[in-house]
Amino acid sequence: MFTTKCFIKKNKIGNFLKHVREHYIRDDISCGIPSCDDCNAEASSHLNEVHLNKCSLFKFEHFIILDTNVILDQMDVLEEPIICNVIILHTVYKEVKHRSLPIYKRLNAVLENPSRHFYIFVNDHHKDTFLPEDKNELINDHNDRCIRKATSWYMGHVPKRHFVLITDDAKNRQLALADNIPTCTITDYVKHLENNSILQDKLSRKDFHSEKEAKDIFPPHLSTAALLKGIKEGVLHQGTFRASKDNFLEGFVSVDGFTEPVLLQGRDGLNRSVDGDIVAVEVFKMENWVSPSEIVLEDEGVSEESIEDVEQKEQALKNTTVQEAEIKPTGRVVGIIRRKWKQYCGIIQGNSEGLYQIFVPANRSIPKVRIETRQAEFLKTQKLIVTIDSWPRSSRYPHGHFVRALGRIGSQDTENEVVLLEHDVPHSQFSEEVLSCLPKLPWIITEEDEKRRVDLRSIDICSVDPPGCTDIDDALHCRLIEEGKLEVGVHIADVSHFIRPGTAIDLEAASRATTVYLVGTRIDMVPGLLSSNLCSLRGGEDRFAFSCIWEMDLQANILSTRFHKSIIKSKSAMTYEEAQLTIDDQTKTDAIAESLRNLNKLAKILKKRRLENGALVLASTEVKILMDSETMEPLDVELKKMYQTNSMVEEFMLLANISVAQKILQEFPDCAMLRRHPTPPASNFDPLVKAGRHLGFDIQVDCGRNLADSLDRAVKPENPYLNTMLRMLATRCMLQAVYFPSGTLQKEDFYHYGLAVPLYTHFTSPIRRYADIIVHRLLAVICGSDSTYPDLLDKQKSSELCQNLNYRNRMAQYAGRASVAFNTHLFFKGKLNDEEGYILYVRKNALQILIPKYGLECTLYLVKKNETTLFEYDEEHQTQRAGDVVFHTFDPVTIRLQLDSSNIQHEKFSVLLVQPAIPGFSVPALSKDDEQVNDAEPVKKGKKRKNIAAKSPKKSKS
Repeated sequence: MFTTKCFIKKNKIGNFLKHVREHYIRDDISCGIPSCDDCNAEASSHLNEVHLNKCSLFKFEHFIILDTNVILDQMDVLEEPIICNVIILHTVYKEVKHRSLPIYKRLNAVLENPSRHFYIFVNDHHKDTFLPEDKNELINDHNDRCIRKATSWYMGHVPKRHFVLITDDAKNRQLALADNIPTCTITDYVKHLENNSILQDKLSRKDFHSEKEAKDIFPPHLSTAALLKGIKEGVLHQGTFRASKDNFLEGFVSVDGFTEPVLLQGRDGLNRSVDGDIVAVEVFKMENWVSPSEIVLEDEGVSEESIEDVEQKEQALKNTTVQEAEIKPTGRVVGIIRRKWKQYCGIIQGNSEGLYQIFVPANRSIPKVRIETRQAEFLKTQKLIVTIDSWPRSSRYPHGHFVRALGRIGSQDTENEVVLLEHDVPHSQFSEEVLSCLPKLPWIITEEDEKRRVDLRSIDICSVDPPGCTDIDDALHCRLIEEGKLEVGVHIADVSHFIRPGTAIDLEAASRATTVYLVGTRIDMVPGLLSSNLCSLRGGEDRFAFSCIWEMDLQANILSTRFHKSIIKSKSAMTYEEAQLTIDDQTKTDAIAESLRNLNKLAKILKKRRLENGALVLASTEVKILMDSETMEPLDVELKKMYQTNSMVEEFMLLANISVAQKILQEFPDCAMLRRHPTPPASNFDPLVKAGRHLGFDIQVDCGRNLADSLDRAVKPENPYLNTMLRMLATRCMLQAVYFPSGTLQKEDFYHYGLAVPLYTHFTSPIRRYADIIVHRLLAVICGSDSTYPDLLDKQKSSELCQNLNYRNRMAQYAGRASVAFNTHLFFKGKLNDEEGYILYVRKNALQILIPKYGLECTLYLVKKNETTLFEYDEEHQTQRAGDVVFHTFDPVTIRLQLDSSNIQHEKFSVLLVQPAIPGFSVPALSKDDEQVNDAEPVKKGKKRKNIAAKSPKKSKS
């Protein structure tokens, strides 16, 4: 039989529509209990009657039935194996899916594990447990009634078994007790289990035990109604809170109506916001706007009650802000619209004692968290994961709970895990479903394949990549086809041949979005059989490729372009250095050598033309870590060497991407996946313009061409590294390049600022970027090599995909940097060195120093705690003066560098000034015997070294 359900919905134009749905009621739905005489237990039921739950609150063994909020709030507890034989009602299951997709996915993972004995009972379709909705009843009350009804039914349906309803809703418990249903809260249940210390640590607590007369530290938040009213009337503004990494008492919120982010300062300004939260902001009147602080502040608080140090730092903060110059829109957070809390990695602060501990997140943007734990001594040796539960206004820190330990502090495996988790990098093993999509070995090219592709195996093609590269996704060729005319080809691994739309491997690759490169390891986007074998264009092996081939004259002018799927056989897989040596060795006259020389000549012309059009040459501190191949410990840190061949490969990858972008936009004007680099707002360039002005250079930022010319002119022979640092500063002024579907923006917004081209996409790295796979599919349709499918042409789904790609790419970049930072710290443990550096920024209380040799940035504090400073800060000219010594941006200095591991969570470099010598502040230079004090065992003769790049050094990063 069936009944009907009616829904009234309001559409986009304001009309109300009535939806009527049939709701089927059945009498053949199993209860899932194996010993039930009336039901045949379904094969999908994992319930087990041998090991039932035991809790001292109840005198009987029992099955558990859960309320919705218990699942939403206490998933960390429910994932523990001690909780088993749980019945999840379909009413609850649907509500969890509606309210939290991440929790829903975690619940499914438990449901699919037979050893956990979880079972879904479809109560809302069972004839004895279905309850029609009451028009006068709230949906929450109706769901609670369904839960009680289903629990009562189980008690009567299987009378020889016992059932316990766990709910944190006081009203639901009261009504359940009135119906003689055994019930309790999850907290009480866990406390009465045996060996419950770990489970108690994992309990999510919305309210911590605190003194009743505790003083409020933060102002109250406005009610939801007041927030919505304020935003609607324009009195308040909504935006995402971003915490400063240099100053724990400062943050920013980008809101509509203001060209610059709104500045927030102090406890009242931040008002319990956590990085990523969606907040409501009250913007002050313009006369109360201030400038961002020029000081670096760290939260050194050690206890919940001690706020004196915060008050002192707030006062110091107020003393450094000014009303005259560089003021920003300033405001305060008056309410939280949506929390964006997630799980955070970190450690327990070493000097905290008792039941309550202070957790220090690895991410400096996140405040410390107060947790309750009964295993503090063990956890103090571990990196762990913690979740925030609440932040009362009487508490200096948010309250949270322990989730799990990751491993011992300082272990490389543990630190890599932290980097991946902290940056939300998917890194689990590929599932069996994904692996089943891979081709079976041995894989061979068939006659049918040869008919569908252009056979280029006779052409002298080679690849040029970093040393040790196994995921080779591009190769090149160049040959003379007639006098004054060259054929140039870029051949890209045809990954889309193996990854078909909608398959498990396709969905996994779309979710991961990119390969992530850490020091010593790589998290592949696709399984190794593809990334390092069948798709990798290895030398001497037949491979499928997607080829972009141009006819060019000797001045690198494109005469014609064609695209097709091909079969290639790379004659050589070379490193950048090997390719450079081949080009430079004039005794080599074979086809590969001549091909490389011609490619190099054309690349120089292409680059010159790009730069003349206004493309930017920027700089960053990319380093490589030299690792011991046995212990995987860092042996040395050095800047990457760049060859002409790096630029040669980059130019042709850029050209291929531009050519493909033009083609796919022409054929798919609404759904071509493109990549844009937005023009930065003029305010972004303020630090660069100010630095240039102090050095006597006029940096023009009104357009990319003028910026490029300004940077070219900013040269001082006495400081050869100055221009590089200016370009690094310019890099930091840029916005992120992003993917987008062509149909979502106007054509003038397609522009790529850094490359100075109107159209750009990614086509050249499909092994490590999912965006390239989508572009391959679009191009394959154009070439007649493949057919389209609905999602490929769906603008909305393409837009959602691009959001994920942009997020994953950003996180992968941050993860790579964090991995390099950890391994650099590991390399410097126990060392004491004097190093040459340059001043990158002049701050109110510090100088930020760049050490080019290691690509390191560190802070030299000029004001020691409780001491009078020798320095005088000139904000207008951005200088620090001590007697006759004046420090300007980009001035050379010599510093003493030593790793300070007193704070294991946030290890930092202890920096002392050596040169210039300032009496009472500088330290004398080290002798050779003094350097590398307490250094680790030196590298033994013959010890193997392995070069591990800081991140993938492949091609253009644009």
